[in-house]
Amino acid sequence: MDAMDKILVIDDSLVQTRFLRSILETDYQVDICQTAEEGLMAAKKGGYALILLDVVMPGMDGFTLLRQLKHEETTRHIPVILITSLADIQYEERGLMLGAVDYVTKPFSPAIIKARVDTHVQLYHYQMQFRRQAMVDEVTGVANRRRYEEECTARWREAVRFGLPFSICMFDIDNFKIYNDTFGHPAGDQVIAAVAQTAASYFQRSTDLFARYGGEEFVALFLGSVGRTAFEFLKTVRQAVEDLHLPHKSPVSPWVTISVGGVTAIPTTESRPKELLQQADAMLYEAKSAGRNRVIWCGENQEQLREWE
Repeated sequence: MDAMDKILVIDDSLVQTRFLRSILETDYQVDICQTAEEGLMAAKKGGYALILLDVVMPGMDGFTLLRQLKHEETTRHIPVILITSLADIQYEERGLMLGAVDYVTKPFSPAIIKARVDTHVQLYHYQMQFRRQAMVDEVTGVANRRRYEEECTARWREAVRFGLPFSICMFDIDNFKIYNDTFGHPAGDQVIAAVAQTAASYFQRSTDLFARYGGEEFVALFLGSVGRTAFEFLKTVRQAVEDLHLPHKSPVSPWVTISVGGVTAIPTTESRPKELLQQADAMLYEAKSAGRNRVIWCGENQEQLREWE
């Protein structure tokens, strides 16, 4: 049996929240928060397909919370239905302008509540399916550049917040033009997919992201590893690609290989992930200049780690 979709109700009225739960709990898992602050924390934990939010609450009101929900990366895509009384109907336009998808007025009609919730949960799933498809590279099945660019900043902020080392690397397939010229473009796409799937299998943690950057070039980022650990990890990934033993007529190796350049840093609020990506690209250039099929890494103290040297 499929798990129920989760709905979050944020309302200071216990009577109202219990009534909403009684209407929806047959089809949904309904969680309740009675303050905006508590609701924001719950929403950030993720997993909600919809939020029902009361406009008038003590302390932080519904509009302020809605603004924060739409600002946060982890909550901006969750649809929010505002709860208003008939006297608050003038708030409708303001709420919709801030990003609410709908509103319902008190007193509630159970049938209308249920219909509105069902509709927006279904629309949410359609939206998420479309987003997932738009974020996946068709040839390899891994994340594409668009997803990398969307998620990189959010993960960077997480690293800044917790003081975690942030590693980013770029790699590409060595002498790929020779491969395409020798075996043809369809075979080239198969090699790109095989390399991507092999490398992606090593980036499985929730803080990892592996993506196709373009052509035969890939990018990966991960949190928590110091430079030496990141360097050794990417050596393992590089070796795994070579161990596929995909035939190649390359001056480097009889097999398909990759060159890897990367960098580890402790992010600050003044630095940007784009700067780290540029540094990783420079390390990749060095790896190719040094003979390819190797990893060159810049650690958090700017020390350079070089494979085969």
